[in-house]
Amino acid sequence: MRETTRVRGVPRPVRPAGWWCDALLLAGLVTLTVALAGGRLLGLDLAVSRWAYAHDPAPLYWTARVFNLLGQGGWLLMPVAGGLAAAVAWRRHSVRPLLLVATTFVLTTATIGPLKLWTDRAAPSATVKAPFLPPEEAVEIFNRLPEGAYSMSYPSGHVANAIVWYGVIALLLTALAAGRLPTAVYRLVRFAPPAILLVTTTYLNFHWLTDGLAALLLGLLLDRLLRRVPWDDVPLPGRLRAWSGPFTSVT
Repeated sequence: MRETTRVRGVPRPVRPAGWWCDALLLAGLVTLTVALAGGRLLGLDLAVSRWAYAHDPAPLYWTARVFNLLGQGGWLLMPVAGGLAAAVAWRRHSVRPLLLVATTFVLTTATIGPLKLWTDRAAPSATVKAPFLPPEEAVEIFNRLPEGAYSMSYPSGHVANAIVWYGVIALLLTALAAGRLPTAVYRLVRFAPPAILLVTTTYLNFHWLTDGLAALLLGLLLDRLLRRVPWDDVPLPGRLRAWSGPFTSVT
């Protein structure tokens, strides 16, 4: 086990490098939101939703429901990330992994939830809960419908949270394995759950297709911001300096 060479305080590298990718992700999210507000792409969302409702045999439906559990933040993602962070913290004698998890929770809570509240979009399944609501009205963004069943759909929290939290889990697994986590395992943890959730949330009509695409853009942006933080160099209060060992730069 050794510590890799690093320049203290410098943002950690991300791929692709440079802030241009972050700018493109943000621009894509804004463009998609503006397009939906202008009535564009709503026909695509409706077509995908109707296709999913027309092709939902029980075996496929319940398989999708099971896989969709991968996006449960409250009882799966955050507890798993918290448990891994505690294990890394104990092994590295460092509170820094816990700081990563806490920051991730604050960042996702401060972005995904407020966006849902601001955009006021009903989920496709809202038309099932309230048959009097036509799909053509439910699909609209910035609607004037009552809150509850008619809001909180855009962007998909399952997809955005999966991109961010599975990225954190992959990083913690790598630290726990002292940098020797097999590449195949890392990629499976990192990329498979978000891809599965993008498909299942759309197929199950929990979200419109563009809800998932917006979440993809937002999740990747948040993930890049978190990965840039030089966690091993973040200043800590005096009492915590005894538990200030590195964890991202140890291989």
